[in-house]
Amino acid sequence: MTQVEQRPDENSGAAQAEIERLTQALSREHDMHLRALADFDNYRKRMQREWDSASQAGKRQLVLALLDVMDDFERAFAYASTAPESLLAGTRVIHQRLTDLLQAQGVVPYKSVGEPFDAARHEAVDAIKTDQAQSGVCLTNSATGIAGVMRCCDRPRACGTMSCPLPHNLEE
Repeated sequence: MTQVEQRPDENSGAAQAEIERLTQALSREHDMHLRALADFDNYRKRMQREWDSASQAGKRQLVLALLDVMDDFERAFAYASTAPESLLAGTRVIHQRLTDLLQAQGVVPYKSVGEPFDAARHEAVDAIKTDQAQSGVCLTNSATGIAGVMRCCDRPRACGTMSCPLPHNLEE
């Protein structure tokens, strides 16, 4: 073989080796690019979850504070018989606006008086002995219980009293 014939083979082998090296480098760079995209997507999703969690926590604090105000309104209405009618009407309008605002956020109060006590929905704050009601029934409320779309804000209703039948030996 002549020297001219060997050179194309050497160039061809060197070119093939260079192509193989560049192909491997491109493959590594492509893998690194895909990993960076996946890392960024995971970061974006984690930040969204953290943002949602912080938003829900802030909303929960606000809603629970507003529920305390609702409870104050309801307690005030119980003693409002001596208030002037205009003051009472204005207070009812404010109460209704607050109720509508909370319901627009997915917060729905529920009633408990006369309902059987359910530990998942009620919090017993007092127990009285009475033969006027069945055992295990909520008789009064001292705080608004809520349930609804905002699972983060579910709050049990505080039952002012829960009926308990009188034992026969105490009825004297």
